[in-house]
Amino acid sequence: MYIGSIGLGIPQHHVQQSKVKQFVSQMFRGNRRVEKYLSVFNHAKISERQFARPMDWYKKEYSFSESNAIYIEEAIQLSLKAVDQCMERTIRHSLQEKSFPYEAVDLIIFVSSTGIATPSLDTAIINERPFREDIIRMPLWGLGCAGGAMGLARANEWLRANPTKNALVICCELCSLTFQQQDMSVSNIVGTAIFGDGVAATLLIGENSAYTSYLPNRALTIQHAASFTKKHTTNVMGWHLGENGLEVIFSKKIPSLISDLWKNHMEKFLASIGIVQDKVDAFIAHPGGKKVLEEMEHACNIPYEKLAYSYEVLKNHGNMSSATVMYVLEKWLYDVSLKTNHQKYGLLSALGPGFSSELLSLKWVE
Repeated sequence: MYIGSIGLGIPQHHVQQSKVKQFVSQMFRGNRRVEKYLSVFNHAKISERQFARPMDWYKKEYSFSESNAIYIEEAIQLSLKAVDQCMERTIRHSLQEKSFPYEAVDLIIFVSSTGIATPSLDTAIINERPFREDIIRMPLWGLGCAGGAMGLARANEWLRANPTKNALVICCELCSLTFQQQDMSVSNIVGTAIFGDGVAATLLIGENSAYTSYLPNRALTIQHAASFTKKHTTNVMGWHLGENGLEVIFSKKIPSLISDLWKNHMEKFLASIGIVQDKVDAFIAHPGGKKVLEEMEHACNIPYEKLAYSYEVLKNHGNMSSATVMYVLEKWLYDVSLKTNHQKYGLLSALGPGFSSELLSLKWVE
């Protein structure tokens, strides 16, 4: 199974981290609890983020119905932007003179956790573009930051069972719309300091697909995948549905779980597929936050340069939940394929509510 291309749906409102800190300081002026944690904005290693709405929009308090209506509107437009770019980008790396046909997509997976819609928003995307009416739909909700990796894993499994087919994975997260003006919790402040908005669409081409000609001479494949969910850790990360919408839940345990849960899962996974950690050229890790990446470095002896793409995405976009790891993968995919680069193996990873870990091994093939 091959990764054909990745397209991004980046919101138009780019905001510097310093401006977000100033905004929060003004919104909660005089609240000592909030002021105590404002330093998290300075230490997050984030330069700027993108939001679905201009900063003035967030000054007003909205009902869940109002913010969710904005989510649906923006999610559809940004998803279409990401999908269109994804289809067009296949031209860049192949001998084809036209973009990948929408009609050739057999499965669409739509991943999101920051808004609610029934029918799921993949139906709106299908309506707006010439996808076939017999396309298979697989909406995934509630996976949080692990959703991007899980979406790729499910697509990989489906394509291995259907090697002549093609799949599209869309990760759409508008985290900023969950901002709670009345929530003075540490979790809300931390979430406001790191979360951003973004959409990514990834095209996956089956091994025996009639459309492998759209692939470059050197293509990226998904080889293996593994999931792990630690029992009795549902309170580590997630959403609490309050009167005004989704309220973020963050536990202080998250960084410490890297040296326990993630390290053990990663080591067992690599051993099971016969790859030594030193042979992994790049760790395509979901940058949940600065502390998460630093703990990966220290606990697992991963050199900074092997996590460079994750740090770069965190700096320029923040944490966009499920979509973030796709942004990291996009950096690595086009950096390696467009340059003379001899990298061979990658390990894609993401942690999410559950508390869960998802791993995928990636390999470049001729």
